[in-house]
Amino acid sequence: MRNDLKTVSDKVIEKFSRSAKLAADMGILPYKSEHGQWVASPYDGNSWWTGGFWPGLMWQLFAMTGDASFREEARRAEELLTAEFRSFQFLNHDVGFMYLLSCGADYKLTGDLQARTDTLHAASLLMGRFNPAGYIRAWNHPSQAGYAIIDCMMNLSLLFWASRETGDPRFAHVARIHADTTLREFIRENGSCSHIIEFDPETGKRVKEHPGQGYALGTSWSRGQAWGLYGFTLAYANTGDRRYLEAACRIADYFVAHIREDGLTDCDFCQPKDEVRIDNIAGACAACGLQELAAQSRHEEYRSAAERLLDGLIDHCCDWTDASCGILTHCTASYHDDGAGRHTNITYGDYFFVEAIARMLGTDPMLWQ
Repeated sequence: MRNDLKTVSDKVIEKFSRSAKLAADMGILPYKSEHGQWVASPYDGNSWWTGGFWPGLMWQLFAMTGDASFREEARRAEELLTAEFRSFQFLNHDVGFMYLLSCGADYKLTGDLQARTDTLHAASLLMGRFNPAGYIRAWNHPSQAGYAIIDCMMNLSLLFWASRETGDPRFAHVARIHADTTLREFIRENGSCSHIIEFDPETGKRVKEHPGQGYALGTSWSRGQAWGLYGFTLAYANTGDRRYLEAACRIADYFVAHIREDGLTDCDFCQPKDEVRIDNIAGACAACGLQELAAQSRHEEYRSAAERLLDGLIDHCCDWTDASCGILTHCTASYHDDGAGRHTNITYGDYFFVEAIARMLGTDPMLWQ
């Protein structure tokens, strides 16, 4: 790596030591930073799918420093998230993102038994979304009963964890069935991934692909590639099934071949050449997945690619000033602006950025496993 990650991590700690206090004072789950302030989620209140990344970030910093203030901020955020169990109506398959990085991290790092119970509750909710026709349903609208999305590969870690924790194989069985469906229906011959596939909810037969958050139908939304890369790597780590490892390597090879010369990541790898649309969340997430893939496959070129991505982010897209509460710039929620943010700071970009650094430094508590 060109950059000294210990120096970078010190700057990360310093910045979030300041901005975590602002989040607590505001009483929110930060979604993004604009004009020197935290901004809450754009939709669904504290049930918005990204809510777990803020406490997950705090737990990463707690593991890195031992500073109790990060632990207390993580638990403040957890209380907001567990309150959503009672409202329930907006929760969907992303309970993995929400609760594995919050309550699951709390239990892993402190042994808190209520946090364990809350994480198992989330796993049961995710199990409840399983359609025995062969997939985990993504969203709640009646017209989306057959929708599954590539993102859910990351949520499967919650189910694998629940089977290990309880000794009950049902959770892992569901995770493997969904992973097998994703392997069969989402991964294209060239290693790119679809974002959304619609199935017949009665038979499980594929109906069609939807364009999702990428440029157009059939293109390659970069964050979807990152979800698939990291998700299949974790599925292999949990099962030892080499089909998942091979899928992760195919997706990784495709992703790495499309990293920009400056180390940044286009929002869609098939977007028009004259379109400047970057999503650094994809690059940060891929940097985490590539490190895990290097460890699982023993192919060090994946670690080198992760270093290239991190160097690009550090060199070009970190805001260390008080003009932003967060760090990573040029994060984009969706290619076609959906109101959730374009070329701005978004908290889950910061989460993956810090996880990738922690992994390089050896402090990552491995919250996905």
